[in-house]
Amino acid sequence: MGLYRRGDVWWVHLTAPNGTRVRRSTGTSIEVQAQEFHDRLKVQLWEEQRLGVRPERSWQDAAVRWVKETRDKRSHGKDVAKLRWLDRYLGHLLLSQVTRDVIDAIAERKVRESSRSNANRYLALIRAILRRARDEWNWLETIPKVRLFREPRGRIRFLTPEEARRLLDELPPHLRDMAQFALATGLRQRNVSFLRWEQVDMARRVAWIHPDEAKAGRAIGVPLNESAVAVLRRRLGTDNAHVFTYEGKPVARCSTKAWKAALERAGIERSFRWHDLRHTWASWHVQSGTPLQELMELGGWASFEMVLRYAHLAADHLRGAACRIDDTFLSHTKNPQHVRAV
Repeated sequence: MGLYRRGDVWWVHLTAPNGTRVRRSTGTSIEVQAQEFHDRLKVQLWEEQRLGVRPERSWQDAAVRWVKETRDKRSHGKDVAKLRWLDRYLGHLLLSQVTRDVIDAIAERKVRESSRSNANRYLALIRAILRRARDEWNWLETIPKVRLFREPRGRIRFLTPEEARRLLDELPPHLRDMAQFALATGLRQRNVSFLRWEQVDMARRVAWIHPDEAKAGRAIGVPLNESAVAVLRRRLGTDNAHVFTYEGKPVARCSTKAWKAALERAGIERSFRWHDLRHTWASWHVQSGTPLQELMELGGWASFEMVLRYAHLAADHLRGAACRIDDTFLSHTKNPQHVRAV
């Protein structure tokens, strides 16, 4: 009972007035500070259970409850990884001690080691947990404002048909087939990697993604064009369960050394991501005249705003509107004398 060490950190082990055993990290390697934490915790537990004072919950309490309640979330694994990283900065704090200054300091650290967009993912998770602690769990009355970094909107990177051909020629066979299928269907990497033959109907030339496999949570019907069908025919007989495999297993990771080496040999910058194949597919569709509403259905996007990223690539439907002022302009410039020489 009392204090004990785990590595360099002191931990508390005591029995609450109701008989419950409590183990908690003090977050410090200094024994005097750990003893102060122990004494405060003991008083707090007594006040909560004997006087009815609202209990002070810790960040660890909130993180554990969040993980349990969001177990079915598609990004559950990513949340767990983020919480492990955050634990070094928040694991020893009470929720009331997670102040704006503390959050801002975490944000600056994350930006230094990665990027603004990545830091925002961590900040958004902190904000979501604090809001749930206030609004649903009634653990807090107020929470600090979490400021996200402004992210510059980058240009959508997509391949030209010639670049795509060079890349496919340089990829190893299993990645080449997956990349060609992605370019033909626009499916996300995970949907391609774990596509099963039972999800493919070659006779009807259609495949489908189940709702629990789709990012938007809705089933996606995938019409198969000639390029997609050609890939599937090559894959027939390679595996009884999955369409795309390497050494008998689905290819869970595609952004490998082989991918980056193929990019280099094809003369494409190494920053080109596998997900940019989906951008390429969407860009080709828009440039070929596919209406944005149809593209939204083909790509399984949840909102029209996501598709509008590609609208600038299809200005054909605005050409008529642009030409309406031709007569106005030309009527004032018929006489060459009115046009100043340059």
